[in-house]
Amino acid sequence: MKTEHNPFITKGYIDEEHFCDRKEETDKLIKNINNQINSTLFSPRKMGKTGLIQHIFSKISQQKEINCLYIDLYATQNIHDFTQLLANAIFKTFPVKKSLANKFLDTFKNWRPIVSFDPLTGVPELSFDLTSQQINNQSISQLLKYLEKLDTPFAIAFDEFQQITFYPEENVEAILRSTIQHLQNCTFIFSGSHATLMHQMFMSVKRPFYNSTSNVFLNKIAHNEYQIFIKNTFEKRGFRISIEAIDFILNFTTGYTYHTQFICNQIFSLGYKKIDTQTTIKAILMTLDEHDSSFYQYRNLITNAQWTLLKALAKEEKVFMPYSKDFIQKYQLGTTAMVKRILDSLLEKELVYHTSGSEISFYSVYDVFLMRWLQRLPV
Repeated sequence: MKTEHNPFITKGYIDEEHFCDRKEETDKLIKNINNQINSTLFSPRKMGKTGLIQHIFSKISQQKEINCLYIDLYATQNIHDFTQLLANAIFKTFPVKKSLANKFLDTFKNWRPIVSFDPLTGVPELSFDLTSQQINNQSISQLLKYLEKLDTPFAIAFDEFQQITFYPEENVEAILRSTIQHLQNCTFIFSGSHATLMHQMFMSVKRPFYNSTSNVFLNKIAHNEYQIFIKNTFEKRGFRISIEAIDFILNFTTGYTYHTQFICNQIFSLGYKKIDTQTTIKAILMTLDEHDSSFYQYRNLITNAQWTLLKALAKEEKVFMPYSKDFIQKYQLGTTAMVKRILDSLLEKELVYHTSGSEISFYSVYDVFLMRWLQRLPV
């Protein structure tokens, strides 16, 4: 019997049918690309920014004159890593045996390019036989300037862009900014999930990228929009799900895209054609049990004081005044100075998220599944 494809995607992008909402953000980013306006996409982790970028690129790539490059910088540690990813992204946009690919290899022949092929997929991979002295801050500029010479427009997304602030090389932001501002055929999306670093990079008057982009903030999908999407997605495959079950899912995940998709994926995998709240609870407990071993590892990686504060934040879900006497005494957290020091450490480790802006500022556990898992533990 053929297994039915699970329509709730937890990674990557398939097509518009499997993508929920984001109409406003999609329209704005596509408009910016068409008008050669660079954008900054601010989003917490697991909110769906990568899927949104891929959705946008899928739509604009139908305009065949635009080449789309997606580059995830999260794992990069230096200029060399950045150069390799950017060069590969450029190289893969052109068929290997075509003139533009040959022109690319010829332009950077001093970098000693090596072309290999993935043995399973056959996809070409490009690497450079370079010493650390040969790779310098100008290598990224050289690659971007190469694109300027091509008679075709590019839309380029740098995901987890804040990672460049950790590179050991100096002035990476300034070099990128000075190159990008002169490119006429390239439009950029700078995306990141580390709120503090991204805000500093693009909103501090002292930084090179200050006030140089159109800002797009990715918030949670509206409850009613997600409700309709979940209901329709199940019903198209012959499943019936109650509104109460959908509301239970969205309340449990607090509307985070990844976590919502994951729970729906688990429910679908159970195979029950009629889905109620009890079915949903079964899928949720199964999910939390699967995360047991990884979440217990957090206990070994942080201090007792950090673990205690993390549990306290989870129990409250949202903490508006973490330094208040009532909160500190309720969970026996010590002094105000101690809480501040521990909270700063948890923020740096991205175990805690601090939201501020149009809504009232609050602190919460970053990962929803971790928060729900911690809520099941004794205080």
